[in-house]
Parts: sequence; structure tokens; C-alpha cells
Amino acid sequence: MTDQNAVDVKDAGPGQEEIIAFLKKLFPRDAWPQIWLVGGIVRDFLLGKACRDIDLATTMPAATLKLLGFRLVEGKSTLPIHFMADPEFGIIEVVTIDAAGGLVEDLLRRDFTCNALALSLNGKLFDPLGSQEDMKNRLLRACSRESFIDDPLRIFRAFRFQTEGWRLVPETEALIRAKSWENELSGIPVERFSREMLKALKGNCPAEFFREMISFDVGRSYLPELFRMPDIPAGPIDKHPEGDLFTHACQVLQRVAAVTTDPLTRFCAFFHDLGKLSTAPELYPRHHGHEDAGFDLAREFCNRLSLSAAHRTALSWICRLHGNAGGWQELRDATKIRMADQARRAGIVRILPLVAAGDKPDGGRMPRWEEAVRVAGMSTLQVGIERSRLEAMPVEKRADFVLQKRIEWFRRE
Repeated sequence: MTDQNAVDVKDAGPGQEEIIAFLKKLFPRDAWPQIWLVGGIVRDFLLGKACRDIDLATTMPAATLKLLGFRLVEGKSTLPIHFMADPEFGIIEVVTIDAAGGLVEDLLRRDFTCNALALSLNGKLFDPLGSQEDMKNRLLRACSRESFIDDPLRIFRAFRFQTEGWRLVPETEALIRAKSWENELSGIPVERFSREMLKALKGNCPAEFFREMISFDVGRSYLPELFRMPDIPAGPIDKHPEGDLFTHACQVLQRVAAVTTDPLTRFCAFFHDLGKLSTAPELYPRHHGHEDAGFDLAREFCNRLSLSAAHRTALSWICRLHGNAGGWQELRDATKIRMADQARRAGIVRILPLVAAGDKPDGGRMPRWEEAVRVAGMSTLQVGIERSRLEAMPVEKRADFVLQKRIEWFRRE
């Protein structure tokens, strides 16, 4: 093994100089030659991108790492990893390697050549697979023919990279198309797929992730709904000239992605019409009641994907409210206040108007949405209702009375 291609840490991208300095303080000077930054962090450095979490490889003994404050984590299907959390620099993970050839073996086990790079603390780059050329051209090339067999989830990682403009080389594309992967994927926890999907939603072109899943016919066990969408009409052709539900979902996602990088908003944008999957085919192309159907489907959908409560709540209410939000300007004031209150409680105040706008080619507008949200959140005292008067009313009439007072405030604005 020989070092090659020295890298000036001052020119390699934001964050690198600080990370190198941090690691030199963390590890004793005599250990520096035994420590390499590896994988994605090196790729990001060379592309001029900041990277929070730090992956290292070292020939240092495990006992020494323990003395330095690292904790050993042994996975069932992964190499043992020594782990430390730092409040400023995030997660530091270290794998131990053999002194003779261990670094090469570690890099060859990785997914794509752009991640098969190592950088010493002295700024020396080790590139056994000639990865820099692939990285320069943003090409995804599997490190070996066994790359996807070793870990089929790497297929979705490739799709995620494609949302950032990377392209599969023909040989690697052929490896994915060579077989069906569903049996292998069925044994992999859904949480790993969901992590890749949510990361892909942060990409410059997030819809590419879902397009590639369909193009390669991979992931039916995780997202069976996705593979049904191309066969379902989005709606009457005069309102949905794009035709099918998948094309519509991609268009809405692209419009929303143009105005926000928030992955939760983008997630809701793509799956906002989940309820249309429950429409009986004989009712096509219309989808009456799909908003309420989506409310119930979204909960099961997010639970199955092991997504957070925030995802479950946001998607459920986006499914239910997006239709009315699209016709905001025609709604009665009472409906506007109720919708604003529901959105406020569900935590989708910023999400709903973006999805409503993205749902239409010309962008659905929701004028005075902020005022409606503010009024919906006003207390009874703020809208001028005396507690004694409210308590004197029959319980069943109180909500309507409070709503009417809020409507009066809204009309004054």
C-alpha cells in the first residue's frame, strides 16, 4: 500500500480543516499514521461539501480505542464498530483493520467506487480503484460484482445518489437488472429502506428515486403502493392531463421541491393522493372521498414503513385537507378557520399551502392563510368571550359560539 495524490486540506472543501484538527486532538500524535478517514466523508471533502458524521478505519487495538472513549457496537451482519458521539462533530465511527492490506480490503467491501477512498490525517489520499475519475464524472460504479449481493439495500442508495445527479454505469445497472431482489430485501428491516427514501427526498430531484424504483422494478415489498400508481388515473383528463397518478405525484413533488428542501413536506407532496389507491376501478377516473380514505390509509402506511409520528400525522392530515385547500378561495370563512385549526394542531401549517400550490400546474393560492391560522389559535379570552358566559351555555353549543367569534375576528383583519 502506498500513499498517493496529496490533498491540501485547506482547499478540499468546507469542514475538512476543522475535522482534521479535531481528530488530531482526539488521537495521540503517534497514532496518526494508523488512522484514515474513509468512505462518504472523503467523497464529500473532495466535492467541496461539508460532512457531519465521521467514518474512520484504523489499525489501532480495540483496547486503545476504548481508553480514548470509544464504545464497541457489534452488529449481526456488519463489522464491529467503535462509536463516539461529539456535540460539535457528530458521530465518529471507527472500524479496525489489519495492518497488512486491511485498508484495501475495507475499501473493496464498500458499495461504490466514489466511496472507496481513504484520507490520512496528514492529507494523503489512497485511491485503490481509481475512484477519482468516477467521482469527477459523477458515475456510480459498484466496487465489485458482489456489492449488491452483500447488501441489496445498496440499490436504493444508488437511486438516492441519482437524485443528486449521479449516473449508474452500464455494468452496475446490469448487476441490478440481473435478478429479482425481493426475496433478499424481505429479510432486511424496513427502517433501512425508509432511511434511504427520506434521504433521497432531500435531493435536488427527489422524484428520481421513485422513478428508478419503478424502472428497475425493485422495492415492491416496501412500497407496493408505488407500483400501483402508474395504472391509476390521477383524475378526469380535463383536470389531470398528465394522466396517471404516478406522473401526477412526481409533478407535485417536483413543484414542491422547487420551493422547499424540507423532506417531510416533500414526503407529503408525493403521497398526498394516497387515498386514490382505494378507489374502486369502476369509479375511475373520479376519486370521490379520496381525502378521507387517505387519512386512514396514511396511518397504516407510515406505521408499516416505521416512520415517525410526525410523518404519520402530517401525511394523514395532508391527505384529508389538500382537496379543500386547493379550493381555498371558494371556501366559507367557517371552513377556513376549521381547516387552519386542524393544520395548526397537526403541525402542517407550512406544509399544507405548499402541497396545495404544487397540486395544480398554476399553483393554488391561499390568501390570508397566516391570518386564519393566527385567529384559529386565539384563546377564548383573546376573542373576547367571558368565561362566565361560556360556562352558562349548553356544552354542545360552546364550540360553535367560539368558532363564530373567531370568524368575526377573521373578518376584521
